[in-house]
Amino acid sequence: MDNIKRAYLELHIAVLLFGFTAILGDLIQLSAVMIVWWRVLITCISLLYFVQFGKKLKSIPRDKIFKFLGIGILVALHWITFYGAIKLSNASVALICFASTSLFTSFLEPAILGRPIEKLQVIMGLMIIPGMWLIVNTVESSMMNGIYIGLLSALLAAIFSTLNKRLIDDADSYSITFLELGSAWIFISLLIPVLIWNGTDVQFWPVGSDWIYLIVLALLCTTLAYILSLRALKHVSAFVANLTINLEPVYGILMAIFLLNDHKELSPRFYLGVVLISAIVFSYPVIKKRLART
Repeated sequence: MDNIKRAYLELHIAVLLFGFTAILGDLIQLSAVMIVWWRVLITCISLLYFVQFGKKLKSIPRDKIFKFLGIGILVALHWITFYGAIKLSNASVALICFASTSLFTSFLEPAILGRPIEKLQVIMGLMIIPGMWLIVNTVESSMMNGIYIGLLSALLAAIFSTLNKRLIDDADSYSITFLELGSAWIFISLLIPVLIWNGTDVQFWPVGSDWIYLIVLALLCTTLAYILSLRALKHVSAFVANLTINLEPVYGILMAIFLLNDHKELSPRFYLGVVLISAIVFSYPVIKKRLART
C-alpha cells in the first residue's frame, strides 16, 4: 500500500473515531469544559510512553515547541465549543456544523501557507452552504445558539489543522499530539478557576459510567484518532484532510440516530442537507482526479 492510500485509510479510521466523540459528549454528564479537561489529561498520560517521558521533546527546537503549545490552545477552544454546541443543541447539529470546516479551510490554507487559492476548493467549499442552509432552517430556535457555537468550533478546527500542516514535518506525530494536548490541559486548568470565580457551577469529578466514556473518548477517539490524522496530514493537504473529516458528521449522525434517537428531534430537510454535504465530500477527490488528467 503506497503512502497516499495508507494516508486516506488512516484518515477515515480517525474520522470514524472522531464521529463517536459527539455521541460520548452527549452521554457524559459533565460540562463541555470538564469533558475536554479530562479528555486531554487522560490522553497526555497515555502518550508519556510514546514520547519517552519527555526525552523525545528535547530534539524539537524551542521556537517550534512554543508554536505547538499555541496551537494546543486553539485545540482546547475548538473542543470546548464543539461540546458546548452539543449541550446547546444535540450531537447531530454539532456534527453537521463541523462540516463547514472545509469552507473555512479553502480560504485559510492559501493565506497561512502562502499558496495560491485553488478555485475547485473554494467552489466545493461554497457548495456546502446550501446544505448548511437547509439544516439551519429546520432546527428549533432553541438550538440556534448551538449552531453558532458549532460554526465557531469549525473555524477553530480549520485554523489549527492548517497550522499543523505548516509545522507537521518539524516533529513526530506523538510529540506534536503530546505538546498540543498538554498545552490544552494547562490552558483549561487555568480557565477553570476563572469560571468558578465568575459563579459558574463546575462539576469536577465524573460519576458512574462517565469514567468509561471518558477513557474511550481519550484513548480511542483522541490518542489513536489524533495520531492517525496527523500521520495522514504528512501526505495530503489540509483541505483534503478537512474535507474528509467532513464525513465525521455522516458517521456521527448515523450513530446518533441509532444510539441517541436524534432523528426524533430533526426533520427530513435536516437529513437532506446532510446528504448534500456528504455528496460534496465524496465527489471532490473524483473531480480533482479527472481535472488532473485533462
